[in-house]
Amino acid sequence: MTTKKKPFVLFDAALLKPAIAASFSKLSPRVQWRNPVMFVVYIGSILTTLLGLQALQAPGEAPAGFIFAVALWLWFTVLFANFAEALAEGRSKAQAASLRSLKKSTWAKKLKEPVHGATWLPEEAENLRKGDVVLIEAGDMVPLDGEVIEGVASVDESAITGESAPVVRESGGDFSSVTGGTRVLSDWLVVRISVNPGESFLDRMISMVEGAKRAKTPNEIALTILLVALTIVFLIVTVTLLPFSIFSVAASGSGSVVSITALIALLVCLIPTTIGGLLSAVGVAGMSRMMQANVIATSGRAVEAAGDVDVLLLDKTGTITHGNRQASSFLPAPGVTEVQLAVCAMQASMADETPEGRSIVTLAQRAGAAEPLVGSMAEVPFTAQTRMSGMDVQQPGGGTRQLRKGAVDAIRRHVEALGGSVPAEVTRASDEVSRRGSTPLAVSDGAQVLGVVELKDIVKAGIKERFGELRRMGIKTVMITGDNRLTAAAIAAEAGVDDFLAEATPEDKLRLIRQYQAEGRLVAMTGDGTNDAPALAQADVAVAMNSGTQAAKEAGNMVDLDSNPTKLLEIVETGKALLMTRGSLTTFSIANDVAKYFAIIPAIFVTTYPQLAALNVMRLGSPSSAILSAVIFNALIIMFLIPLALKGVKYRAVGAAALLRRNLLIYGLGGLVVPFIGIKAIDLLLVALRLA
Repeated sequence: MTTKKKPFVLFDAALLKPAIAASFSKLSPRVQWRNPVMFVVYIGSILTTLLGLQALQAPGEAPAGFIFAVALWLWFTVLFANFAEALAEGRSKAQAASLRSLKKSTWAKKLKEPVHGATWLPEEAENLRKGDVVLIEAGDMVPLDGEVIEGVASVDESAITGESAPVVRESGGDFSSVTGGTRVLSDWLVVRISVNPGESFLDRMISMVEGAKRAKTPNEIALTILLVALTIVFLIVTVTLLPFSIFSVAASGSGSVVSITALIALLVCLIPTTIGGLLSAVGVAGMSRMMQANVIATSGRAVEAAGDVDVLLLDKTGTITHGNRQASSFLPAPGVTEVQLAVCAMQASMADETPEGRSIVTLAQRAGAAEPLVGSMAEVPFTAQTRMSGMDVQQPGGGTRQLRKGAVDAIRRHVEALGGSVPAEVTRASDEVSRRGSTPLAVSDGAQVLGVVELKDIVKAGIKERFGELRRMGIKTVMITGDNRLTAAAIAAEAGVDDFLAEATPEDKLRLIRQYQAEGRLVAMTGDGTNDAPALAQADVAVAMNSGTQAAKEAGNMVDLDSNPTKLLEIVETGKALLMTRGSLTTFSIANDVAKYFAIIPAIFVTTYPQLAALNVMRLGSPSSAILSAVIFNALIIMFLIPLALKGVKYRAVGAAALLRRNLLIYGLGGLVVPFIGIKAIDLLLVALRLA
């Protein structure tokens, strides 16, 4: 059972104090210019402050108290935006600090030769280099990331994954990767270091979650360009209003020219400051939420791509099914007894340490199989290409027995190459097993097929409903399996996936991903083995299991510390929540400009154009209170929306059209209504307190 990391409280004092300090340190022009929208507010704050100081020396364009009040709230607008970004970065830095605490100076036992028992010398982990070989015994820390080349041991990875149960790491296969900072609990391992100091998985994790180092994503850059364009439009409009006001006053001979302070207030209120101030915080928080789910994203681009995914490639074993396929029955060929089949299946599985292989041995022993192998033996390992495994036994009298078990079509090709054939009864038994949703494994001794072993797997409870939700989200699900088409079709129907790829090889996976991408789709997949690395490198969102090989983790753009293949569904939802949050805040920011327009335009120009008093639909107290109320609301709304930006808009599995209607209703209509209420309330308060 996974123990989740303790969540960071949104307004924890440990995060608030550094964030408040960072809000002021970010006032540096070198920081502010990176956010064009807020840089305009920053320049406006400086200008109004200077105008206020000038008004103290001599009568200015407006009362000094009014100018300073506007300047003060403009500075608050900048500070609140800085605070939102600093708080989001603070959460990421706190997560990075917790990871950094795992890094300890450790000594390693460096071997001269990759053999257990060889002479070793003590060496600091910082001095190890890629390719070095170390011995790690019970109680030792793993100094750096590496691949197990000898031995088998249980390893405590709870410091990184939060998983209290130890995991087994051994040479060969997909569970040979060890991570620096973990501890060996029993036995020993000989490990070849695969990284240099500073390049370990823990180092990469720390740099990944450091929000301050986050690069902007393509969508974020595009949105920034849009916001800059809107800002430039409003800037041009605002600048042209001053000569219009001067001309109107001169032509009519009455009224007063609009003040520069009021024009700055107008510009700040009309540009999209709400989303401009929260945009960076939304992106940082998205990566932070991934980290909270025990997923390390290599970039914001990966999180964002997860929200756009419309095809999910899911391994059957461990994702759709429980993955603990167990041998349930022996189905012998004509003329072969069940015991004979059980003996051969057991002998072919003697070197197979997979759960399936061990279950075959157990079932064979229960069936009475106890015949030992005689002669020298050579293991034939399973590969994705041959899709079978077994033993080659050198007979005392000469000759070699080729004992094999594997996919029926693979065994067929094997025995036909030896001059044999598959009995029709075995083919029918295999088809019947497949129709039941089980997996048939054919067993052969040389050119003779002895029968079929039935492996049963169980579809996870509730998975069909999850796939239904994904379908409503517009996401196509594709099950990937090495099983034959009949078995794959039966399990696909039971699980409710949209499509499946049977008898899949690494090349098939890669080909399928490229096919979907050629159709303009974004593809996500999970993997843990070296043979998954090419497909992971090709996929748009590639989630590597932390328990997998180093090659898989290097190829992916996300790493799931829990090594839970179903996490892909949660990752997609988190990505969509990020995009929804950004879109919702953008909608709200642009919509609330309408209310500020009705508040501030009549107040600014009513002395120049008295007819504009008809637009004062909110019946605000005075021009100065109207301008100040709009500026105060513009600043406070950023502060009120910080929790939404950091927590994100909750994603619901409904269609895109329904989702759009819902968000337009909440954030579009809300963006229109809330400012009317907020500005009026602030105006009433200012008038009551005689502050404007």
